[in-house]
Amino acid sequence: MLKDKKMTPQQALFKLTTLCSQAEHCAAEMEEKLRKWQLDDADRAEIMAYLVKERYVDDARFARFFINDKIRFNKWGRRKVELALYQKHIPREISDPIFEEIDATAYEEVLLPMLQAKWKTIKAKSDYERSMKLIKFAMGRGFGIDIIRRCVDQITDVDAETDFMDED
Repeated sequence: MLKDKKMTPQQALFKLTTLCSQAEHCAAEMEEKLRKWQLDDADRAEIMAYLVKERYVDDARFARFFINDKIRFNKWGRRKVELALYQKHIPREISDPIFEEIDATAYEEVLLPMLQAKWKTIKAKSDYERSMKLIKFAMGRGFGIDIIRRCVDQITDVDAETDFMDED
Protein backbone atom coordinates (compact mmCIF):
# COMPACT_ATOMS: atom_id res chain seq x y z
CA MET A 1 0.00 0.00 0.00
CA LEU A 2 1.34 3.43 -0.91
CA LYS A 3 1.99 5.77 1.96
CA ASP A 4 0.61 9.29 1.50
CA LYS A 5 3.51 11.72 1.17
CA LYS A 6 3.92 14.81 3.29
CA MET A 7 2.35 17.85 1.72
CA THR A 8 2.78 21.56 2.20
CA PRO A 9 -0.14 23.45 3.78
CA GLN A 10 -0.72 25.31 0.49
CA GLN A 11 -0.90 22.07 -1.50
CA ALA A 12 -3.28 20.56 1.05
CA LEU A 13 -5.54 23.62 1.04
CA PHE A 14 -5.69 23.62 -2.76
CA LYS A 15 -6.52 19.90 -2.87
CA LEU A 16 -9.22 20.18 -0.22
CA THR A 17 -10.89 23.26 -1.70
CA THR A 18 -10.98 21.50 -5.07
CA LEU A 19 -12.40 18.36 -3.50
CA CYS A 20 -15.05 20.28 -1.52
CA SER A 21 -16.04 22.23 -4.62
CA GLN A 22 -16.90 18.98 -6.40
CA ALA A 23 -18.99 17.27 -3.69
CA GLU A 24 -20.18 17.62 -0.10
CA HIS A 25 -17.74 16.45 2.55
CA CYS A 26 -17.81 16.59 6.33
CA ALA A 27 -15.18 18.05 8.62
CA ALA A 28 -14.10 14.59 9.84
CA GLU A 29 -13.25 13.51 6.28
CA MET A 30 -11.14 16.61 5.74
CA GLU A 31 -9.38 16.16 9.10
CA GLU A 32 -8.54 12.56 8.16
CA LYS A 33 -7.00 13.67 4.86
CA LEU A 34 -4.92 16.31 6.62
CA ARG A 35 -3.64 13.70 9.09
CA LYS A 36 -2.72 11.35 6.23
CA TRP A 37 -0.79 14.15 4.59
CA GLN A 38 1.19 14.54 7.82
CA LEU A 39 0.46 18.20 8.42
CA ASP A 40 1.17 19.49 11.89
CA ASP A 41 -1.62 20.46 14.28
CA ALA A 42 -1.34 24.22 13.73
CA ASP A 43 -1.53 23.89 9.94
CA ARG A 44 -4.47 21.46 10.19
CA ALA A 45 -6.37 23.82 12.48
CA GLU A 46 -5.69 26.80 10.19
CA ILE A 47 -6.80 24.92 7.07
CA MET A 48 -9.95 23.59 8.77
CA ALA A 49 -10.82 27.09 10.04
CA TYR A 50 -10.50 28.42 6.48
CA LEU A 51 -12.62 25.60 5.00
CA VAL A 52 -15.37 26.19 7.54
CA LYS A 53 -15.24 29.99 7.34
CA GLU A 54 -15.47 29.95 3.54
CA ARG A 55 -18.20 27.27 3.73
CA TYR A 56 -16.30 24.64 1.79
CA VAL A 57 -17.12 22.39 4.73
CA ASP A 58 -20.49 22.64 6.48
CA ASP A 59 -21.51 19.61 8.52
CA ALA A 60 -25.20 20.64 8.62
CA ARG A 61 -25.34 20.98 4.85
CA PHE A 62 -23.44 17.71 4.47
CA ALA A 63 -25.85 15.91 6.84
CA ARG A 64 -28.92 17.17 4.96
CA PHE A 65 -27.63 15.90 1.60
CA PHE A 66 -26.28 12.68 3.11
CA ILE A 67 -29.57 11.82 4.82
CA ASN A 68 -31.69 12.54 1.75
CA ASP A 69 -29.36 10.62 -0.58
CA LYS A 70 -29.12 7.55 1.65
CA ILE A 71 -32.89 7.34 2.11
CA ARG A 72 -33.81 8.03 -1.51
CA PHE A 73 -31.05 6.32 -3.47
CA ASN A 74 -29.55 3.71 -1.13
CA LYS A 75 -32.97 2.90 0.38
CA TRP A 76 -31.68 3.02 3.94
CA GLY A 77 -33.81 3.51 7.03
CA ARG A 78 -33.22 6.08 9.73
CA ARG A 79 -31.18 3.81 12.01
CA LYS A 80 -28.68 2.88 9.32
CA VAL A 81 -28.28 6.53 8.27
CA GLU A 82 -27.80 7.55 11.92
CA LEU A 83 -25.04 4.97 12.29
CA ALA A 84 -23.29 6.20 9.14
CA LEU A 85 -23.46 9.80 10.39
CA TYR A 86 -22.08 8.70 13.76
CA GLN A 87 -19.14 7.11 11.95
CA LYS A 88 -18.56 10.42 10.18
CA HIS A 89 -18.59 12.24 13.54
CA ILE A 90 -21.72 14.27 12.76
CA PRO A 91 -23.31 15.26 16.10
CA ARG A 92 -26.94 14.36 16.79
CA GLU A 93 -27.65 18.05 17.41
CA ILE A 94 -27.12 18.51 13.67
CA SER A 95 -28.80 15.35 12.35
CA ASP A 96 -31.84 15.00 14.63
CA PRO A 97 -33.65 18.16 13.39
CA ILE A 98 -33.12 17.00 9.78
CA PHE A 99 -34.59 13.58 10.57
CA GLU A 100 -37.58 15.25 12.27
CA GLU A 101 -38.37 17.07 9.01
CA ILE A 102 -38.76 13.74 7.20
CA ASP A 103 -42.31 12.43 7.23
CA ALA A 104 -42.86 8.76 8.10
CA THR A 105 -44.56 8.29 4.72
CA ALA A 106 -41.22 9.01 3.03
CA TYR A 107 -39.76 5.93 4.69
CA GLU A 108 -42.83 3.89 3.75
CA GLU A 109 -42.55 5.02 0.11
CA VAL A 110 -39.01 3.64 0.08
CA LEU A 111 -39.64 0.49 2.10
CA LEU A 112 -42.94 -0.79 0.72
CA PRO A 113 -41.83 -1.40 -2.91
CA MET A 114 -38.58 -2.94 -1.65
CA LEU A 115 -40.48 -5.33 0.63
CA GLN A 116 -43.01 -6.18 -2.08
CA ALA A 117 -40.18 -7.23 -4.38
CA LYS A 118 -38.44 -9.14 -1.60
CA TRP A 119 -41.70 -10.90 -0.59
CA LYS A 120 -41.81 -12.67 -3.95
CA THR A 121 -38.27 -14.04 -3.59
CA ILE A 122 -38.42 -15.29 0.01
CA LYS A 123 -38.75 -19.02 0.41
CA ALA A 124 -40.63 -20.01 3.55
CA LYS A 125 -42.88 -22.76 4.87
CA SER A 126 -45.53 -20.32 6.13
CA ASP A 127 -46.62 -16.69 5.77
CA TYR A 128 -45.46 -16.16 9.36
CA GLU A 129 -41.94 -17.35 8.52
CA ARG A 130 -41.94 -15.22 5.37
CA SER A 131 -43.03 -12.17 7.37
CA MET A 132 -40.27 -12.73 9.94
CA LYS A 133 -37.66 -12.97 7.17
CA LEU A 134 -39.05 -9.78 5.65
CA ILE A 135 -38.86 -7.98 9.01
CA LYS A 136 -35.27 -9.13 9.51
CA PHE A 137 -34.38 -7.89 6.01
CA ALA A 138 -35.96 -4.46 6.65
CA MET A 139 -34.29 -4.10 10.04
CA GLY A 140 -30.95 -4.82 8.38
CA ARG A 141 -31.67 -1.88 6.07
CA GLY A 142 -32.12 0.33 9.15
CA PHE A 143 -35.89 0.78 9.28
CA GLY A 144 -37.83 1.02 12.54
CA ILE A 145 -40.21 -1.73 13.59
CA ASP A 146 -43.32 0.51 13.40
CA ILE A 147 -42.77 1.34 9.74
CA ILE A 148 -41.79 -2.24 8.96
CA ARG A 149 -44.99 -3.60 10.58
CA ARG A 150 -47.18 -1.17 8.60
CA CYS A 151 -45.53 -2.16 5.34
CA VAL A 152 -45.55 -5.91 6.07
CA ASP A 153 -49.22 -5.69 7.07
CA GLN A 154 -50.03 -3.99 3.77
CA ILE A 155 -48.19 -6.69 1.84
CA THR A 156 -49.75 -9.59 3.73
CA ASP A 157 -53.24 -8.01 3.40
CA VAL A 158 -52.80 -7.72 -0.38
CA ASP A 159 -51.39 -11.27 -0.52
CA ALA A 160 -54.38 -12.60 1.47
CA GLU A 161 -56.81 -10.81 -0.87
CA THR A 162 -55.04 -12.31 -3.89
CA ASP A 163 -55.25 -15.80 -2.37
CA PHE A 164 -58.95 -15.29 -1.62
CA MET A 165 -59.66 -14.18 -5.21
CA ASP A 166 -57.69 -17.14 -6.61
CA GLU A 167 -60.04 -19.52 -4.77
CA ASP A 168 -63.15 -18.22 -6.62
